[in-house]
Amino acid sequence: QLQLVESGGGLAQTGGSLKLSCTVSPSISGINAMGWHRQAPGKERVLVAEITADATSDVGTNYATSVKGRFTISRDLARRTVYLQLNSLKPEDTAVYYCAAAKEGWSYNYWGQGTQVTVSS
Repeated sequence: QLQLVESGGGLAQTGGSLKLSCTVSPSISGINAMGWHRQAPGKERVLVAEITADATSDVGTNYATSVKGRFTISRDLARRTVYLQLNSLKPEDTAVYYCAAAKEGWSYNYWGQGTQVTVSS
């Protein structure tokens, strides 16, 4: 059973930055992709960014239009960790951010508990 633990959320001002981390245990083996999703109050959970997690393939990334150019997803497979760098933050980025893993398939089937990001205007 995979466990995903997020960290790095908090409070930032408009235009500020935060960096989120997600560490997988016990192993990243068999995971095809890792993604960051977010859920704002009263809204559905949506994909923010995702990255391939197979060490034998080229790195592939995908971003939601709303964050493209501001957020960067990266990975350190040796540390079993995926990062999300959030720059140029806006109040509408306020949400709970969830890390997820797609294991043995391409649907996200393992989820972390979430970390709150709040951007003040």
